[in-house]
Amino acid sequence: MPLLEVSGLVKQFAVERAGGGVDRIRAVDGVDLTVDSGETLGIVGESGSGKSTLGRAILRLIEPTAGKVVFDGQDVLALAPERVRRLRARMQMVFQDPYASLNPLMRIGDAIAEPLATHRVVDRSAVDTEVARLLSRVGLSADVRTRYPHEFSGGQRQRIGLARAIASRPSLIVADEPVSALDVSLRAQMLDLFRSIQEETGAAIVFIGHDLGVVRRISHRAAVVYLGVVVETGSAEQIFTDPRHPYTRLLLDSVPTPGRRRTRTADDSAPPPSPIDIPPGCRFHTRCPFAQDICRERTPALVTFAGGHPARQSACHFAADLPPWTAPPHNPSA
Repeated sequence: MPLLEVSGLVKQFAVERAGGGVDRIRAVDGVDLTVDSGETLGIVGESGSGKSTLGRAILRLIEPTAGKVVFDGQDVLALAPERVRRLRARMQMVFQDPYASLNPLMRIGDAIAEPLATHRVVDRSAVDTEVARLLSRVGLSADVRTRYPHEFSGGQRQRIGLARAIASRPSLIVADEPVSALDVSLRAQMLDLFRSIQEETGAAIVFIGHDLGVVRRISHRAAVVYLGVVVETGSAEQIFTDPRHPYTRLLLDSVPTPGRRRTRTADDSAPPPSPIDIPPGCRFHTRCPFAQDICRERTPALVTFAGGHPARQSACHFAADLPPWTAPPHNPSA
């Protein structure tokens, strides 16, 4: 049984129209996902695709509109708030902006000690020792515990955020673009840190990102999200070497690669439709060069179209019949 199973997850936001009335933003619109213990699932898509909202809804940091989230056999959305707070020890998040996620008036040692005390991870007498261990685990000296967040660089603050997240020894970590603000060398160090912590603890990771190279490097499997729905899933290698959805190809073709002639498999000059006014049929058809009448009329289901493990899935009427696509050179150090 998967550690995490998400079924039909929906999150809508109400927004007032300028002339009166209310519209609904369909930020997450019926997502199904599974994640096994010790596995990293990469969630990738453009800005505004619903990735961050999906991560927060899974952890119930925002309340979903509909759907089901089962974590280690427990229906998270059916639990009372007090039960959810207790469960948070095993479900943690690393935020994109580490400074905003830390109390600027709280010393770093106290910030890391807080979840240790809240979730009673260790005896009170052992808190200081555990804080020092956690700081060392993310590559920081125990001496920094008396300093405040503004005294650290962005990379150091992200390490502190990770130390705080793993303090309660979670089984699941949702990482929301945790390296997007870091330079290349720091990004590589953080990815290695995520991987080593996973190998050490067996935690599952949902890694949200827009940098395709990063998602490919860190993930075992990947799910591509467009306008609130998953349009393709498979192993990271499958997704990035043989994409079976035109939107995935658009994302990959948009990455500048030295020495590779850029192809255009979709109208990347056209912005995605508004999540308030999603087109009928395949919601990508307004940008897709392969769109036919069926794409404008019928919504494609996310279906398995090839064997192997994990199964390939694509929400495209022509997933198995797309023309050949040339993968760009892969730089594993990127």
